[in-house]
Amino acid sequence: MKHIHWLGQSGFRIEDDSLQMYIDPYIIPAGLPKADFIFLTHSHFDHFSMEDIARIKTNRTIIVGPQDVVSKFLDSTVLVLPGKKYTVGPWNVTTVPAYNLDKKFHPKEKRWVGYIITFSHGQRIYHAGDTDFIPEMREIKTDIALLPCGGTYTMTAAQAADAANSFHPSLVIPMHFGEGLGTVHAGDEVKKLFQGETIIKTIEP
Repeated sequence: MKHIHWLGQSGFRIEDDSLQMYIDPYIIPAGLPKADFIFLTHSHFDHFSMEDIARIKTNRTIIVGPQDVVSKFLDSTVLVLPGKKYTVGPWNVTTVPAYNLDKKFHPKEKRWVGYIITFSHGQRIYHAGDTDFIPEMREIKTDIALLPCGGTYTMTAAQAADAANSFHPSLVIPMHFGEGLGTVHAGDEVKKLFQGETIIKTIEP
């Protein structure tokens, strides 16, 4: 999985041939490659950081996200809604709702999203955004799932494992845990409970 780089929190850099995709970049290190596409799941500061976006954005970068995110940019944006299909650059993208069931932090009414992205070689990656184990997840078809598991604002590790066991990805990469987001061992708990393969990524320096 050398093409998937965890940046901390829910931030990832994903390489697809010559293209650089970022998802929810936050407190990213200097010197990273410039972004061809930046996907944003929602408008909370640790997912939508203009300071971090400025480090990797060029005048050719395409910003993808819900209304309260893309409205902050003048051009080169793709507005998305939950539960829809899009073509973004060379990729087929399906948005998945992302919301809390019993917490107030991510109301369903905000229409925030996760993404299932089919990359050029056919691999599907699901980035869940900030969410609980919601009913819509049971219908997901993906090869790799990037799942929050900190439990403070999102699913717990046990819930993330239950979610993954319901839609059966080949691989889970835990995210959004530690550093004030629940125990630093949440990723290990997912690995223990998920019936498939789990990779605990180290944060890209």
